[in-house]
Amino acid sequence: MLRRRRKTPKQPHAEPARAPSASTGRRRARSDAYVPPELIIKPARHEAHETPRHKNGEIVLVTGFEPFGGEKVNPSWDICALLGDEIAGMRVETCRVPCEFRRSIAVVADAIERLHPLLVICIGQAGGRARLGVERVALNVDDARTPDNSGAQPVDELIAANGPPAYFASVPIKAMAAAMRAAGAPTEVSNSAGTYVCNHLMYGVLHYLAESGHRARAGFIHVPYSEEQVHDKRDAPSMAIATMVSGVRAAIAAARTHRHDLKIPEGASE
Repeated sequence: MLRRRRKTPKQPHAEPARAPSASTGRRRARSDAYVPPELIIKPARHEAHETPRHKNGEIVLVTGFEPFGGEKVNPSWDICALLGDEIAGMRVETCRVPCEFRRSIAVVADAIERLHPLLVICIGQAGGRARLGVERVALNVDDARTPDNSGAQPVDELIAANGPPAYFASVPIKAMAAAMRAAGAPTEVSNSAGTYVCNHLMYGVLHYLAESGHRARAGFIHVPYSEEQVHDKRDAPSMAIATMVSGVRAAIAAARTHRHDLKIPEGASE
């Protein structure tokens, strides 16, 4: 006589693991994402006496470049020195960036690891432009017409192998541009950050933030020559440093207060 085999009671299903809550302020890094060695920055060891970020409040990291191309000054760094200590309730931290491919990303990535900022606003000089330019997009390509300050001159090289073709700024570029104009600084939304070190840094910072899981939003602002730079440049447009400072401060405040961008036309007509 055959006996029925007793059925083993079913075990209750384990609940699926929950995704980290938004309150952690960190995005999960994709496990399958390729990050080239040049973009992997190991956090530096810091002394125990350093104050943790949460005791100092929110931080905006603002970066400016050293002089390049034979110039004695770079208005992007001059602006950083005049921003003050606080904007829109955020502590301002600045970082002077070498005008060099690869190394520029490493320097800013290290600052991000040390400070854990809420916003990262990079500034760079674009001689020949007449307005401040809030950049919309960074391309995954280096194509240098002239060497950087280390002598490197990459041509048609990827910034991040297997990285996306482009990154869009994660700050509200149209709200920033509108606020900058309201502050008296002629401004436009720019759809090309070029293919030199400025574009390289913008792409590298956005790629680093995306792959490392940091919650910071980031963008890039191009500035014209300062007035002192055009004494020997006939007909070259320039802007007073004070005007640029007012515009950048307004841009940072708008980036802090506008989580979503304005729905206004800012596209180029050509």
